Amino acid sequence: MTVINPAGAHSASSTALHTSTSNRRIKTFREIPTPHQLHTELPLTARRALAVARDRDEIADILAGRDDRLLVVVGPCSVHDPVAALDYARQLAPLAAEHASRLKIVMRVYFEKPRTTVGWKGLINDPGMDQTFDVERGLRAARSLLLDIIDLGLPVGCEFLEPTSPQYIADTVAWGAIGARTTESQVHRQLASGLSMPIGFKNGTDGGVQVAIDGATAAAAEHVFFGVDDFGHGAVVETLGNPDCHVILRGGSRGPNFDSESVAAAADELAKAGLPATVMIDCSHANSGKDHLRQAEVAASVSEQVAAGAPVSGVMLESFLVAGAQSPDARPLTYGQSVTDKCMDFATTRTLIDRFARDSATRIAGRVGMRR
Repeated sequence: MTVINPAGAHSASSTALHTSTSNRRIKTFREIPTPHQLHTELPLTARRALAVARDRDEIADILAGRDDRLLVVVGPCSVHDPVAALDYARQLAPLAAEHASRLKIVMRVYFEKPRTTVGWKGLINDPGMDQTFDVERGLRAARSLLLDIIDLGLPVGCEFLEPTSPQYIADTVAWGAIGARTTESQVHRQLASGLSMPIGFKNGTDGGVQVAIDGATAAAAEHVFFGVDDFGHGAVVETLGNPDCHVILRGGSRGPNFDSESVAAAADELAKAGLPATVMIDCSHANSGKDHLRQAEVAASVSEQVAAGAPVSGVMLESFLVAGAQSPDARPLTYGQSVTDKCMDFATTRTLIDRFARDSATRIAGRVGMRR
């Protein structure tokens, strides 16, 4: 690891002659591998690339209404233990195969955790959860896990938080999200415009849906902005725009918004904006008060709407091997339990996925009958 001391980092005893005005609050710059180096070390093989491309196309078709299946993004709130996450994936993969004609199941594999103030920022930033911030190790662990999950036949979904980190992992990702705290950010809208997979914009933290609609609209346009290329060089990035963006209802400070009236209102606003009039519903977060028991109730209610033909293209579920959550500082850590938001256990998740499959089949049958 190369550590570069910035010109502005100096002690209180620095002489008055020191006149640098740059980086005066930066402790160090640490060199990390370039995206190209990591891609070479942990390659997306031709077989894996074909799987990712196919999954992206199928997800885009669901979101656009060309495929009647329901998209289900399910997995831990955030990954802290790659071994447990892969264990979870091995249990999820058979369910994805079993219900493939009715559901498109994507594993939620989130590595970057946005914080309201401070706290553990995720596997990439601090893989040891010990404030050593071994980002190099975190990047390798994240990419390696994504490749292992793809090899199980599962598509993966990630939230994109840092504007540079997608260069390291985005080639493996079938579906992405922009979170409620960043959905209004120009930087993230520009980022989404150049990403190669469908992207969901969550409604704002207050519950407002218009910012997410605006995000999807902005990301569909071409943009020019500052970034880095695969070799780590500063670059001007010119994008084509991303036509496969959509809105995620996750509730907010005003209350939940998974009910049929909120869904219909959001669909109407999307239609007015010229976007597909369908939404994804996050059954966690403000829609369930981050209560994993309540999340199961919300999911059951949403499944009823699916069966009734509501304009719901997808759902998100926070789920891990063990129910609930624990502190990142707990020692020893409980294997397979979240260290961030509370998650449902896998048994509950399996029951809900089975229910979504049945209700999706009901909706598919109804749509087929209408087309005849």
